[in-house]
Amino acid sequence: MAKIITMPTTPNFVRSNFRLFRAIGQTASPFTGKQLTQEFDAVFWQSEVTLPPLNRTQAVEWQSFLMQLKGTTNHFKFADPDALTNTGTFSTTHLIAENRVSNTNVSLTVTNTNTITANASTFANAIVGDFIHITGMTNEENNGTHKITAKDGTNPTTKVTVDSTLVNEGATSGCKVQMNVKGATGLNLKTSGSNSGTIKKGDYLGVLGAASATANPVQLVMAVEDATQTSGSPNQYAVQTEPKLRSTLSTGHFVIFQNPKGLFRLQENTVDWSADRTSLYGISFSCIEVV
Repeated sequence: MAKIITMPTTPNFVRSNFRLFRAIGQTASPFTGKQLTQEFDAVFWQSEVTLPPLNRTQAVEWQSFLMQLKGTTNHFKFADPDALTNTGTFSTTHLIAENRVSNTNVSLTVTNTNTITANASTFANAIVGDFIHITGMTNEENNGTHKITAKDGTNPTTKVTVDSTLVNEGATSGCKVQMNVKGATGLNLKTSGSNSGTIKKGDYLGVLGAASATANPVQLVMAVEDATQTSGSPNQYAVQTEPKLRSTLSTGHFVIFQNPKGLFRLQENTVDWSADRTSLYGISFSCIEVV
C-alpha cells in the first residue's frame, strides 16, 4: 500500500516544466491522406523541477523526502509550481460536486443541430451553463460533453439547447445524460452556504475522493473558461475543465479551489543530487501524476 509522503514547502523551485500527456491514436489513409484520431483513457500531468542551491541543512529535508518516496512506490501531493495560487476570488477552500442531471436510460432526439429533446423530465434540475455528458447516441458527434445555453420556455424539463454543433438524429433509446462522470470535460458544483466568488480560466482544481477537505486527491484539472455562477444559497457553478475526468465524481465529493494539488509519484526509481566544494547541493527530480 503506497504511503503519501509530505513534500517540503521551502525553498520553492527555481525552474519547472509542467505538461499534460494524452494517449491519442491516429491513422491516416494512404490514398486520401484523411486522418482519424481516437483519444484513450491515459491522460495525466508530468513535471520536472529544479531546486535552488541548498546548504546542507536545507538539502537533508529534500533528501529525506526523496528517500522516503522509495522510488516510484510512494506518493506525494504536488501542483504546477508556477501556479500555486489561483487568480479567481472564490471565498473558501472548496466546492462540492452536484450531479443535477442523472438519467441512465432515456430516449434522445437532436434537432436544429444543437437542440436535445428527452422523452422524460431529464433536465428538470439543470441550470443554464451546466455541462451534460451524453453517451449512447448513434452519431458520435452527439456524444460527449455539451454546455447548456438555454432551456426551452415551453418544455424546460425535457428540451435544452447546447453550445455544440450536433448531427440531427431521431429518437434514440438507451442513452445516458449525466454530470461529473468519467470522460466529462466540465464540472457542475455548488458551494456550502452562501460562499461565492470567481473561478477563472487557468485556475487549477483538485478533485478529491471523498466529502472531506482532507481526502486524498484523485485528479488535478484546469479551468479552461471562466466558471458560470448562479445566485442563491448554495451558489451553483459550472466550469469547463481539462483534461477529461478519469473517474466519476460522486455527488457531495469536494473539489479544492485554494491550494489545489494532485497526487504524484517519482518518474524513476533512482534519485541523486550534486554538491560543490562549498557544500551547496543541487537537486532536481521528475514526477508523474498517479493514475
